[in-house]
Amino acid sequence: MLIALVIGPAVIRWLQGRKVGQIIRAEGPASHQTKRGTPTMGGIIIIVSTVIPTLLWARLDKRYVWVAMLATVWMGAIGFLDDYLKFIQGKPRGLVARYKLVGQVTFGLALAGYLLWNPLIANLPATATTLPFFKYVLLVLWPPLYVVFVTFVVTGTSNAVNLTDGLDGLASGLTVIAAGAFAIFAYLFGRVDSSAYLNVFYLPDAGELSVFCTGLMGATLGFLWFNAYPAQVFMGDTGSLAIGGAFGTVAILLKSEFLLLLVGGVFVAEALSVIMQTSVFRWRRRRYGRDYAEAHRVFRMAPLHHHFEKAGWAETKVVMRFYIIGILCALAALSTLKIR
Repeated sequence: MLIALVIGPAVIRWLQGRKVGQIIRAEGPASHQTKRGTPTMGGIIIIVSTVIPTLLWARLDKRYVWVAMLATVWMGAIGFLDDYLKFIQGKPRGLVARYKLVGQVTFGLALAGYLLWNPLIANLPATATTLPFFKYVLLVLWPPLYVVFVTFVVTGTSNAVNLTDGLDGLASGLTVIAAGAFAIFAYLFGRVDSSAYLNVFYLPDAGELSVFCTGLMGATLGFLWFNAYPAQVFMGDTGSLAIGGAFGTVAILLKSEFLLLLVGGVFVAEALSVIMQTSVFRWRRRRYGRDYAEAHRVFRMAPLHHHFEKAGWAETKVVMRFYIIGILCALAALSTLKIR
């Protein structure tokens, strides 16, 4: 957090000097037009402020730490390239969507392949995952299906966080909450005594991920100082893809992929709102025509946070209520430790 607070002003000045300003869609809420030109690509602050303390305080002889950091930097690099093309090179589309997806899928495939050939946990099948609310229940996947599953988790999570990053402080605040929850899970899973007491699988060395998760929590909390309404800087794809990639990878390493649905409940809802909106719109357009589809949307605007803005909620009200839901989601996830 201190690193983010120290380097934040310098990064913001550098972005302002480069004229790396946010582009606001014309069809978005009218109140967002005042955000035009606000520096973006601030995810650099989050990545640096996560990696440095992890290198300082985590045990670097544990593969968990390196895999989590690689996911953060890899996805952050994809986002940085997209932001660079969009805001510095002046290409409105940035990195073409399919190329961005290729980068995400490539990492997912590489991660799945690595975990299959070099399992991190000797006492569990490499393709196993656990189910929330069930004690000592393993879901062992067919290896090819596991590869698809891991790729989907990493890609889906990174895009879900990216879709959520649409209001001042929204994605960063929710990240603080989710990272804190994952830090607790990593710490408990990595201890012999607590894992035995809670009847969860013991994951040797997983506790080192708690260092990474608290680093991410602190980095994003420091970034939130500048990102809170009215935002001085946005994280851009640089930050949102990095955070999503980190969450997806941590969930995979902890064998808790389904727990991600609870911890990141708001991120999931935001992604589902976009999927529902586009799917129903396309179906209605084919069946009834474009005019009907435009007039009968599922949401007033997607992602979900814009729906509430269009309904008349103030931006700060949407953010604070999503924070509350995010806290409840994290508590629901933590309850699975005892409700089994």
